Amino acid sequence: MNDSLTTTSNAVLGLLSLRSWSTYELAKQAQRSLEWFWPRAERKLYDEPKRLVAAGLATSDKEMTGARPRTVYAITRRGRHALRRWLGEPPAPPTLEFDGMVRVFFADGGTLEQLRATLGAIAEASDIRLAELEGKITELERVDVPFPERHHLNALALRFHLDHERVFGEWARWALVQVEEWRSTTDPGRWQPRQAFEP
Repeated sequence: MNDSLTTTSNAVLGLLSLRSWSTYELAKQAQRSLEWFWPRAERKLYDEPKRLVAAGLATSDKEMTGARPRTVYAITRRGRHALRRWLGEPPAPPTLEFDGMVRVFFADGGTLEQLRATLGAIAEASDIRLAELEGKITELERVDVPFPERHHLNALALRFHLDHERVFGEWARWALVQVEEWRSTTDPGRWQPRQAFEP
């Protein structure tokens, strides 16, 4: 069964290796952490724990919170072994899912104003996400942050995301300057593609 586990399966196993969670708690923790680099995990969180239980990699226990029932999932020894084995395998090459870039790539089907608006939105979104990340850095410095024993790993991941978001924002602002001299999305005027690669 471990051969059929996806990165999302292993991401959920990774969360379960930290502590036991209800599905709601798993979703919240994924939103807090995995959303930055593996957003797919959150979308599948309501099915994935059940698959892990069926594979013997997790357990599920019914509990009551007041009058409401909830299911709490925990990792098994077999699940920890599967997670460790997966961590020893080479990672797949990174992929990029970027709606704004798809719009830029097909901008010749629209107007120059639309292209500029897309680039502006990319830059603005980058600024917002950078501010969120700065907030996470501040969180890391607090004493009461969850899982303080993982600060070193969180710091590595946060640095990656900061650099990533800075690249998006810097690129979008650079692109806005480039398209200033374009006549339209189908006519860049005297602008030459080689200018994109000049220092």
